[in-house]
Amino acid sequence: MNDSSVRTRSDGAEIVSSRMPVPASRGRLSELVLEALLSGDGSSSELRGEATRERPDVLADDDAQLALTLLYELHLRGIEGVADETGWDLGLLEVRALLEEQLVAGLDELVGTVSDPPDVIAELFAIGADTDGPPTARYLATNGTLDEFRELMIHRSLNQLREADLHTHAIPRLDGEAKAALVEVQADEYGGGSLIRMHSTLFAGLMRELGLDDGYARYIDRVPAPTLAALNTLSYFGIHRSRVNELIGHLCVVETTSSLPSRDYSRGLKRLGIGPAGRVFFDEHVEADSVHEQLVVRRVAGGLGTTSEARIGLVRGARICAAVERLAAEYIWDHWQDGESSLRAQPQ
Repeated sequence: MNDSSVRTRSDGAEIVSSRMPVPASRGRLSELVLEALLSGDGSSSELRGEATRERPDVLADDDAQLALTLLYELHLRGIEGVADETGWDLGLLEVRALLEEQLVAGLDELVGTVSDPPDVIAELFAIGADTDGPPTARYLATNGTLDEFRELMIHRSLNQLREADLHTHAIPRLDGEAKAALVEVQADEYGGGSLIRMHSTLFAGLMRELGLDDGYARYIDRVPAPTLAALNTLSYFGIHRSRVNELIGHLCVVETTSSLPSRDYSRGLKRLGIGPAGRVFFDEHVEADSVHEQLVVRRVAGGLGTTSEARIGLVRGARICAAVERLAAEYIWDHWQDGESSLRAQPQ
């Protein structure tokens, strides 16, 4: 384990850690989680009590969402200064399960009951085509400022700098046609094996062009609860094998809602003087995701949706993805409409 945010190669060059930096707490729960992570002991009765405490709107609760983000990160890139073995601390696993119960209850309340659709492929395309949300992409194409672009990219950076990783968790849980099609899609996400073509690499390049820090999760302290809730929803689906259908439904919405906004984002960046190197992330998604949406919906989801349970899971995951992403987008849009930043203040 490397506890430092910077390490040195044999040739003397510095390499920034790909682990998540330790953030500032946002309340007693996240404070206790951070203490447990750094000590490697999650057995505190106070921590369990805080995790049990009911939160009326968990999706908007900064304290709970940060705590859950940290607990998931133990099983993803890791956290600076935290031993990898801490991810299997029984006390922390219990705390995560308690918070997940509240997360799932909040998601269920958000989307309601899901019925078995008569045509799951048509239903997934219909969910992706629903544009009932703020016109963020159209606004940035024509009127948005560089500062607003930077702000939106900070919101997106926690996921985009590890783009595809959580959806890739589905591959070992599938077989047959669905597995083969998902491998084809994910191979594109990872640049076909080329580092410079990986979508996460392209996003890092965009951040640098905008004058932002492209280090992994370097803006963890700035993003609010709705952004973390969307991130945690994907982590929940990706980490739990039992949620593989929801995970694929989530991916269906990601792919079916990406191509057209990406074109608008690229137009906006060009209008603001950002050159091709800064626009390639979005330009790549205009073309790639128009193909990916067909592969994911028709071959992956279509191959999975052979039972009522699977179809309901696919649709539920798609509706949840659309709903949490809309909440995050509305949070940003409402702040912009009020002339305010949607980012949290940098902690002292």
